[in-house]
Amino acid sequence: MRYQGREVDIEGRVRLVMESALTARDRVGVQDFVLLENYNSEAAFIENLRRRFRENLIYTYIGSVLVSVNPYKELEIYSKQQMERYRGVSFYEISPHIYALSDNTYRAMRTERKDQCILISGESGAGKTEASKKILLYYAVTCPTNDHMAILGDRLLQSNPVLEAFGNAKTLRNDNSSRFGKYMDVQFDFRGTPVGGHILNYLLEKSRVVHQNHGERNFHIFYQLLDGGDDDLLITLDLERNPQNYRYLVKGNCPRVSSISDKNNWKVVMKALPVIDPDIKSCEGQNCPISITGCSDMHKHSQNSITENRCVVVLQLLGVDGSALREALTHKKLTAKGEEMISPLNYEQAVSARDALAKAVYGRTFTWLVEKINQSLHWKDSTKFPFSKDSSVIGLLDIYGFEVLQQNSFEQFCINYCNEKLQQLFIELTLRSEQEEYETEGIAWETVQYFDNKIICDLIEEKHKGIISILDEECLRPGETCDVSFLEKLEDTVGSHPHFITHKLANGKTRRVVSREEFRLLHYAGEVNYNVNGFLDKNNDLLNRNLKEVMCQSDNQILSHCFRREEVIDQKRPEMAATQFKNSLMKLMEILMSKEPSYVRCIKPNDAKQPGRFDEVLVRHQVKYLGLMENLRVRRAGFAYRRRFEAFLQRYKPLCPETWPNWHGRLVDGVSTLVNHLGYKAEEYKLGRSKIFIRFPKTLFTTEDALEAKKPEIGNELCYTNFGMFSLAEYKIFLGVNVCTCVFRCVVIVIQSGWRGMKARRRAKRRRQAAELIRRFIKGFIYRHEEYCPENEYFLDHVRYSFLKNLRQNLPKSVLDKSWPTPPPSLVEASEHLRRLHMRNMVIKYCRRVQPEWKKQMMQKVVASEIFKDQKDSYPLSVGRLFLDSRLEREQINLKVIQTLGSDKVQYGVSVIKYDRRGFKPRPRQLLLTNTFAVLVDRTKIKQRIDYAALRGISVGSLSDGMFVLHMPTEDNKQKGDAVLHCSHVIEVVTKLAMMANKTSYVNINPGSIRFTVARGKEGIIDFIRGSELKVAKGKRGHLLVVSQRLF
Repeated sequence: MRYQGREVDIEGRVRLVMESALTARDRVGVQDFVLLENYNSEAAFIENLRRRFRENLIYTYIGSVLVSVNPYKELEIYSKQQMERYRGVSFYEISPHIYALSDNTYRAMRTERKDQCILISGESGAGKTEASKKILLYYAVTCPTNDHMAILGDRLLQSNPVLEAFGNAKTLRNDNSSRFGKYMDVQFDFRGTPVGGHILNYLLEKSRVVHQNHGERNFHIFYQLLDGGDDDLLITLDLERNPQNYRYLVKGNCPRVSSISDKNNWKVVMKALPVIDPDIKSCEGQNCPISITGCSDMHKHSQNSITENRCVVVLQLLGVDGSALREALTHKKLTAKGEEMISPLNYEQAVSARDALAKAVYGRTFTWLVEKINQSLHWKDSTKFPFSKDSSVIGLLDIYGFEVLQQNSFEQFCINYCNEKLQQLFIELTLRSEQEEYETEGIAWETVQYFDNKIICDLIEEKHKGIISILDEECLRPGETCDVSFLEKLEDTVGSHPHFITHKLANGKTRRVVSREEFRLLHYAGEVNYNVNGFLDKNNDLLNRNLKEVMCQSDNQILSHCFRREEVIDQKRPEMAATQFKNSLMKLMEILMSKEPSYVRCIKPNDAKQPGRFDEVLVRHQVKYLGLMENLRVRRAGFAYRRRFEAFLQRYKPLCPETWPNWHGRLVDGVSTLVNHLGYKAEEYKLGRSKIFIRFPKTLFTTEDALEAKKPEIGNELCYTNFGMFSLAEYKIFLGVNVCTCVFRCVVIVIQSGWRGMKARRRAKRRRQAAELIRRFIKGFIYRHEEYCPENEYFLDHVRYSFLKNLRQNLPKSVLDKSWPTPPPSLVEASEHLRRLHMRNMVIKYCRRVQPEWKKQMMQKVVASEIFKDQKDSYPLSVGRLFLDSRLEREQINLKVIQTLGSDKVQYGVSVIKYDRRGFKPRPRQLLLTNTFAVLVDRTKIKQRIDYAALRGISVGSLSDGMFVLHMPTEDNKQKGDAVLHCSHVIEVVTKLAMMANKTSYVNINPGSIRFTVARGKEGIIDFIRGSELKVAKGKRGHLLVVSQRLF
């Protein structure tokens, strides 16, 4: 249920500007499309848009939906004064505006304590990104804030130019088109202050990195770097300013755009990056665009030759081995029956591999950038983001609208599928909202007839039968597959579907407009032809395995984060691109369904981006694709107009003698009396519990026209009332002679006298209150030691209030602070309760702030204390040293060992010295711990496996040495005996091993010697003594002698 506040101004009078504007409807149209008389007429809908656009009124409502038309010029309607004008004002109180919707959503979140979302959709160039900027700016300016929140607001706003640089591009329809979908959560605390944010990105158009249509550009960041980067930077990177030298940047033959200043935009991006996160720019933030430009630079306009110098620069940026990259780009690794084979690639395959690498690097780098932005927007006081008991969320969905191009491919298929899902959600939530309001007001719900596009969504997404499932099957099918075979499979599987057509299945007339390589879907918004060429390649969107292996070895910090080694190890095939998009879309639908939605529908008035020009054909096309007529029909299926009783009665009461000038009974009776006097018929209206519902706009227009005609009579009546000292004849003569002067003079006198009287009464009232207050305070002080009674209640309440106020300002700030203000005698017990509650609250907050990594660290330290405290000499030195997640870098663990381990991932690794059971010869080894077993590794070979379940115990000496023994069962023939190991991090290793094996009680601290089992049941002994320096050697009687250094 949307928030509907009392529509009153600061003096308590109801103001309804929307109704006031109805008198000018012939010139400026109606502010709400539900008031259109002919609501089924598309022509009437568009004409209303045209009238308002001509008057620079770019916003119009369809109920609670805001329709926005891009003016392509600056309008003076976004100032801070305008923000204050809409702040705290009810939705329909003043003219439609993006600020009205923003404020209504914010107040609904605060009042109902329920998460909200604003869905912004429209064609490229319709103003979606600008609308989201205006919403964020409104919250940044009008919401409560402090210094920390001001920084967060800056980060929220500065994230826009960064994401635009990396995710937007010039297209045929828009010079700054978003080529990805964005969902942003803005998190607010219980005071309504923005405290955090989170961004989800969808379906970045990675194919633009390597190909652009004629008249389009690559992503903005490339051109910004070349045009705005410092000379020193470009020299360092061996780049030239002319984009014509780079093939990836001129595929569309449009490197320069008159409306875009790449140089200035580069400065904006460089200024925004340190605001979001100082580490982005200071460390390797500039490598984001540079790495990709390096990839695109590899194929320059010189007959595809690569100079050695340029190749070196590219390899430095990517941080990979040159020979390995060349091998991966020109050869393919195949695995058959457990054997690996290397197959050379032909020219087309090598170009495809190069393009796939460029797309993968850019796409993953973009995801990394979004992650960095999310880290900077993360609410540091919340352990779980974005949901918290004390916080609420407003989501902003800025996503591509329905796209119909001359050539529609895989990207348009995904985009239009997304819009089908959003339309399904839109109609469902609109109907649910309408039904809830009707039920709340006690009015019978009438069934609404509308087109349910679930049949189209099922055609696309149904398991095993939908287009996406068929596309995945064709990509995975062994043998020769191609886009045409995919089309044939579609014809066989879904050919009978009423919303699916191909050239083969179409009739003679349709075949002329559907080629043999296309299929047509009948979407809710119209028919779209999709060319299947490239569908399989774009859906695969996978790198060759050997290319992944090369990139996983990258020294570049960003790319090493983007390409994880787990991808190479994991044998499971990644999901296809369409399935990934479908799954992310399902999650988005779940997010949106859990929130109360608001909608902004953006429309572009012309393709030339000219102010004042209204292209009716283009606008009709968008009205259809946005489903606006369908939404209007749903909204108008019941009652066109609804308003609270007090608002309706306050505006129209002059039209009925019984309600004018004031109605003193129940509001519902007053409204009933008014509509009966106006002659409303029973089928024209219904009275709910708190609102009146009017079915036809004509009824409202007639009422508004009657009020307009009544206003002169009301003015005359008011004037005559104020001239009560004249007779009626004298008044009429006076009125005819000098009506204006006398009326104004009369009004001024009445206002002056009323204002003086009010000030005097207020002053007298304040004096009486002050005298009474002093009297009660003195009497209370006299009786302060008595029991609580009328004589001292005010004084004691004041003392208590003063203590609590002082306590609030002097509360302890940490759990270590034991100070507490001294309470008055009457509050000793309460003060103690408050002190305990506050201490408990501080402890809870402290625990919540503990990050998972630090919590894990403390748990390990607690276990180490239980095992080693007062037992081992070296333990005190280890207390202040953090336990690491691993003592081995992932590059130090051989790839073959990781592949041998398979799905068992290495949780901890450390270098150790293993001593042979005979002769105690030291041998360097790696000890790797997994979740179920440990292994001792010698370079590329696993020498010994130790299952945790079979581990009999762990023995450690009590001195400062690093020796420990892992005891294995003697009856296990696979084991050669106990493992005798030495490690300089023995406290850490034994603690982690004991915790993973769940055998902390199996750790034994031996003060003098340790006995261990050698093969065939024989025993060995380790003797420990103190000495001047650490020494491990074979001692007398065949024992291993360990000399430990004295620490104290």
